[in-house]
Amino acid sequence: MKNSMKQIKNALIVGALLIAGFTVNAGNEDRVGSAGASHLLINPWARSSAFGDAGIANVNGLEATFTNIAGLAFTDKTQIKFNYSNWMGSAGISFNSAGLAQRVSDDDVIAVSVQSLNFGDIQITTVANPEGNIGFFSPRANVFNVGYARSFSESIYGGINFKVISESISNLKSNGIAIDAGIRYVTGEQDQIKFGITLKNVGPVVKFKGDGLANQINYVETDELATLEQRSATYELPSLLGIGGSYDIIFNESNKLTVAGGFTANSFSSDQYRLGLDYGMVTEKVAFNLRGGFVYEKNLFSLENRSNALIGPTAGFSVDALVGESKTALGIEYATRFAGVFGIIHTLGATIDLK
Repeated sequence: MKNSMKQIKNALIVGALLIAGFTVNAGNEDRVGSAGASHLLINPWARSSAFGDAGIANVNGLEATFTNIAGLAFTDKTQIKFNYSNWMGSAGISFNSAGLAQRVSDDDVIAVSVQSLNFGDIQITTVANPEGNIGFFSPRANVFNVGYARSFSESIYGGINFKVISESISNLKSNGIAIDAGIRYVTGEQDQIKFGITLKNVGPVVKFKGDGLANQINYVETDELATLEQRSATYELPSLLGIGGSYDIIFNESNKLTVAGGFTANSFSSDQYRLGLDYGMVTEKVAFNLRGGFVYEKNLFSLENRSNALIGPTAGFSVDALVGESKTALGIEYATRFAGVFGIIHTLGATIDLK
């Protein structure tokens, strides 16, 4: 009991320090747009996206590697996920994600996942060939994750996630690393009350490198050619602090409603408030969940002044069925996000839970 209370105290102290550290920089409107690698802010998973990303305290399994890595500790045994999004509606950008979570002991879970943004083929143009017709290139933005989570007691869970980030075009690329960390506290007679804190996208500055920064120049006096390499400015990663809580309203063994709220303190954009609802109905072999959420940010209703497209309402559902003698759970999931003038973002995926 004493050890548990000491762990709770330490968790609260760490959370308070994180909040204090972010108070100065979070929500600074003067810094909007000054960070790079903004694809780190995109949730690739359907279930937690439909929830308005409010599940900082209650999202479990592989999806927790984005929302709060501490939730990875609630993976049953093995979980495999594949998700696809038509990013920014009709913009022609595909966002693919896949991952594997594996329990390795009674207390420990590890996970690997990858996300990839594909912008399609774009014509190569130069000063001498402004019309193109000299080939195509395909911009890419990728994130590779390795996560670890542990159950420290029946109430306290924590985890850490390591990221390798890469962005590239035909002649420029950047590579960086970042770390996420999170904790979760669970209480109540039926574990229906949960609190979570996560710190995300913390890492060193990154810059672009490549032949695209080099230009050929001609000295007039000597008529000699030389290579002039331009300097690339560094950019910071979009770090943030997330705090959330959730409560399960348990009607009976087959019906439950989860209400969740969250606050995101962004270092390079406005702060956000999140609300999520998840109604779950379970039968002997099938589980059905209907989800909805809402993300509030300053200037939400002003198309001219809002700084983020991913705000406003979200919705989705999932269906999981037990199949075979091993009772493997096969699930499909869907989420929709409204991105303002960019249109509607649809995310569709599948989940396999091996028992």
